[in-house]
Amino acid sequence: QVQLVESGGGLVQPGGSLRLSCAASGRMFSHYNIAWYRQAPGKQRELVAVITSGGSLNYVDFVKGRFTISRDNVKNTVYLQMNSLKPEDTAVYYCNAEWPGTLMNYWGQGTQVTVSS
Repeated sequence: QVQLVESGGGLVQPGGSLRLSCAASGRMFSHYNIAWYRQAPGKQRELVAVITSGGSLNYVDFVKGRFTISRDNVKNTVYLQMNSLKPEDTAVYYCNAEWPGTLMNYWGQGTQVTVSS
């Protein structure tokens, strides 16, 4: 069992930056692929970025060059550094942990990011 707690959201002006954190409790954190998703009002939840247990990184096109995902397996935390934020980045951002090849899949409660002047 893994529990995920996101933090770091807030209100930021266009062009600004935020760093989201996803803190995990539970064992074997390093075995999980960790992903950030987001969901804007009236839209479906969408993938933003993934960092695998082996450290491979994947980003969706609309955040490439602006967002950076990283993990600290000692602190059991994954980060999402978001730069050059745009109003269309406004959403609730969720952290997801998945152990590949198993049914172990967990979600955090989300953190609100609002980009507005």
